[in-house]
Amino acid sequence: MPMIMPIRDLRNTSNISELAHKNQEPIFITKNGYSDLVVMSAELYERFARINRMDQAIFEAEKEVEEGAAPIALHTAKEALDGKYYGSL
Repeated sequence: MPMIMPIRDLRNTSNISELAHKNQEPIFITKNGYSDLVVMSAELYERFARINRMDQAIFEAEKEVEEGAAPIALHTAKEALDGKYYGSL
């Protein structure tokens, strides 16, 4: 269940920080009853950013294939990602 807090609770920064690190979930901050901000730990932000980068890479690869690029074999992609293969992909 998402944690939702009014903006006035941001005054207690130590409590917000503790909650963000303990729960490893975003804290949704409301202003005048409407969603305004999201607060999260740096670790959680990094995890979201990493997932977003992977999703973006998959999206771009799918788009390239739709536009006519030749797909590559899974083992070739893994080797390239591991830095073991530098042939043309």
